[in-house]
Amino acid sequence: MAKPLAPHATIGIIGGGQLGRMTAMAAARLGYRSHIYAPEPDSPAFQVAAAHSIADYEDEAALARFAEQVDVITFEFENISAASLALLASLRPVRPGPEVLRISQDRLLEKQFLNSASIQTAPWRAVISLDDLTRAIAELGLPAVLKTTRLGYDGKGQFLLRSPDDAAMAFAQLNPKPLILEGFVDFAAEGSVLVARSPEGLSSVFDMVENRHRDHILDLTLAPAPFAPETRQAAQTMALRIAERIDLVGLLAVEFFIDRTGRVIANEIAPRPHNSGHWTIDACPVSQFEMQVRAVADLPLPPARRHADAVMKNLIGPDDMALWPTILATDGLIPHHYGKLENRPGRKLGHVTVLFPRNALPGEFGIAAALGPLGTSPQA
Repeated sequence: MAKPLAPHATIGIIGGGQLGRMTAMAAARLGYRSHIYAPEPDSPAFQVAAAHSIADYEDEAALARFAEQVDVITFEFENISAASLALLASLRPVRPGPEVLRISQDRLLEKQFLNSASIQTAPWRAVISLDDLTRAIAELGLPAVLKTTRLGYDGKGQFLLRSPDDAAMAFAQLNPKPLILEGFVDFAAEGSVLVARSPEGLSSVFDMVENRHRDHILDLTLAPAPFAPETRQAAQTMALRIAERIDLVGLLAVEFFIDRTGRVIANEIAPRPHNSGHWTIDACPVSQFEMQVRAVADLPLPPARRHADAVMKNLIGPDDMALWPTILATDGLIPHHYGKLENRPGRKLGHVTVLFPRNALPGEFGIAAALGPLGTSPQA
């Protein structure tokens, strides 16, 4: 059995965004150094790490040099190739492993894996040609969502088909191919669950949360999700099953649709910290980022419990960040700035968390009031 990673060891993190930044901060609390590998010289994770490498994700020589300087490797996003991660895995422990990445970064493999684990998803069809798309539309009906199988996030790389006349244009616009057509789910809400799993197969699962999006970008997360207890339990059970079947070592986020009958339908998986888990920094004794570090370092995984209810709101550039001075002056808002230099539209630049007594999450007007300058009053 492998020994836990000793204090002062170095955790290598692939990716230099806010998730890598917050993982490095959690690692430092546990006595570890972090070495960030990313191609962008202004990566925000560089600001809080002991070391960094600036190189392309496909640069084998740079990857090998990086591996020589760390003790274990993890990643903050899925856009590194499985081949590059396999190279790193030949030199140092990589957690989660290359096979987990290979499945999660390809929507076709992801859907096949989930269905093989008896996890319900939206109906889907692989689309390689325009003829495939025509047949898929006939089988699944419309509306349906045509997506790239790789590289899509925050609503990018997808097209909602409402008419057969949309097919040719959508097929031509979306790249790279192949694509996937997913049957439209008439969902009542969206949610997610985070689960951490150790090398020995021990797991710890967080409460299910509700996620609300604006312009295809996560806007609000409510913790815990205001769903029926059986809905929350079903989602946690599915997340644990997925983590076990995929042989996870690290952290896994599972996104769900909840349809109008209360049925839980898996949408996507991400083997890394997740935007919908940022509330755990302030509302839990052990955050999602510390859970990731503990799992990667083979430290004990405590229960993923919360000591408060919470609402997390993303700060999207440039409008939300224009309120930063007001946010800092507003009682009850816990601010988190990601250190990004470019304040462009649609970019996640930070978030705020508001805490409430445990099991006392307020209704819509209470949430809007608590968010102060960031609150939007619900419609009457």
